[in-house]
Amino acid sequence: MRMLRSFCLALVLTSGLSGCGKEERVEIPPPASLTQEAIGYYCNMTVSEHQGPKGQIMLKSQDKPVWFSSVRDTVAFTLLPEEPKDILAIYVTDMSKTDSWENPEHGDWIEAKSAIFVIGSSKNGGMGAPEPVPFATRQAAEGFTTRHGGKVVAFSEIPESSILGPVEVGDSSESKEHGG
Repeated sequence: MRMLRSFCLALVLTSGLSGCGKEERVEIPPPASLTQEAIGYYCNMTVSEHQGPKGQIMLKSQDKPVWFSSVRDTVAFTLLPEEPKDILAIYVTDMSKTDSWENPEHGDWIEAKSAIFVIGSSKNGGMGAPEPVPFATRQAAEGFTTRHGGKVVAFSEIPESSILGPVEVGDSSESKEHGG
């Protein structure tokens, strides 16, 4: 009997350890195409009706992306403790691949953690607040700062206070001009 217990305990321990050391491989989904059906997570408005760069987050727990009318809202989702943390990918509009600040929908998506951002520029995002503006290259981001001011940073360097802090929302005339 004692030997049977030892065998059962060894079997349980062995089967419990069989998963140890093996990492679960999760396939990262590609960015979704922005359509008229994409509704902003926080604003509940059609994402494509807003100016400036947009965002989408892919979660392990759901098949469809979580859409955002601005990059600011996209980054806020990652910082807020009450939001899901099973993030597979964060995509933002690469503003170097779009012709228009007003309608950047034809731009390419870039993984946010590999993007270069401009913070503190004169451009306001989709919800009228200051916007972290994403680019695929440092050169494109620096070109943007020449025209619109701001500071070039990596995703991990975006100050939490610039995302979650209070902001005066205004109708900047510069935020309505064309081009990124």
